Amino acid sequence: MKTIKTISLLSILFMIIVACNSKNKENHSKHKKGAAITFYTCSMDPQVKEDKQGKCPICHMELTPMKQDDTETNEISLSKQQIQLGNITTQTISETKNNLEQNYTGVLTINQEKIKTISARAMGRIEKLYFKTVGDYVIKNQAVYQLYSEDIAIAKQDYYAAYKQLSMPGDFGKNARNMLNAAKQKLLFFGLTNTQIESLKTSKQLSPYTIFYSTASGTISEISTTEGSYVMEGSPIIKLANLNSLWLETQVNVNYAKNLKIGQKAQITFTDFPDKTINAQVSFINPEINPDTRLLLIRLEIPNPNLLLKPGMQAVAKLTESNIKGLYIPVDAVIREENASYIWVEKRPGVFENLMVETGIETNGMIEIKSEIDSTKKVVITGAYAINSEYKFRKGSDPMEGMKM
Repeated sequence: MKTIKTISLLSILFMIIVACNSKNKENHSKHKKGAAITFYTCSMDPQVKEDKQGKCPICHMELTPMKQDDTETNEISLSKQQIQLGNITTQTISETKNNLEQNYTGVLTINQEKIKTISARAMGRIEKLYFKTVGDYVIKNQAVYQLYSEDIAIAKQDYYAAYKQLSMPGDFGKNARNMLNAAKQKLLFFGLTNTQIESLKTSKQLSPYTIFYSTASGTISEISTTEGSYVMEGSPIIKLANLNSLWLETQVNVNYAKNLKIGQKAQITFTDFPDKTINAQVSFINPEINPDTRLLLIRLEIPNPNLLLKPGMQAVAKLTESNIKGLYIPVDAVIREENASYIWVEKRPGVFENLMVETGIETNGMIEIKSEIDSTKKVVITGAYAINSEYKFRKGSDPMEGMKM
């Protein structure tokens, strides 16, 4: 009987020990689970994460307890209150048509297609320049320079001699006529006018000096020689610019350049004449993009009949393109970092994930998304920066850290 009582007592004692051990294990597991979902961080330095209460080792502020985020690396879970306070709204996006209106600032320059170069018609020495200042206006048939040329002097002598032999009888007179015509053609080739050539017939002494006249009217944009200089045939003397037409050259972002075309209309305004607006057209699009700036030069031809506009003035070209198709979202919905641009999309209610995208043109507060996006996903339209800040605060890193476009 005593033995039975002893066994019973031992059994009860064993059950109590097992129950205590089970309870300790259960409490211990709960403790581990609680520790796994809680950490302490600093609101000023979110990269700091500690497993116990204390002060930030960087700024020495009290650490704040946070629940461990059990979402994926590029995701974040927000409560309904956080979504409301952050003004976070979403919507599905689809391809729409948009009107693109862009302003480009440029500088007026001389229209190079309207430049006339007056060159030396023969080898010789510039004896005199009648215009010596850039900006002077030259009228057609005005004297420009005087040239000393042995080649022209010889051609003058041949013409004069042939003229004197015209009155000789027989074949001498016929040959003189042919020589006279040949000498005249040579003088015309050298740039002498008919009046200058005819005057040789009555000259008592032929001069080696010849005055050359302008063949066009225009403003001197460049003087290429000086008095006393020797020039070769074809060497430039002065350049005349027709300022009745100017160029406006400006740089365009490559994202916008694909929609530009020759002949596209634009409205031009001027810094120096704010009340003046004229219409112009795109006359040239550079086929080569500047590799350093990723900009493309375009040119517009600007009419200037009253010569009111001057080269060097600043102007703004407003180009409008209608019905451009694309995916457009508000500019603030795109987070732009140094290495990437991304948006936030709603993966499921209360959970948001970031998605790297390629952006295009901006217009009227909207930006083009060139990347393909699932049409069923809702894109965060407002509050994207609030989500981004919360992500960095919780996880202590940039959503696109280590990623590049």
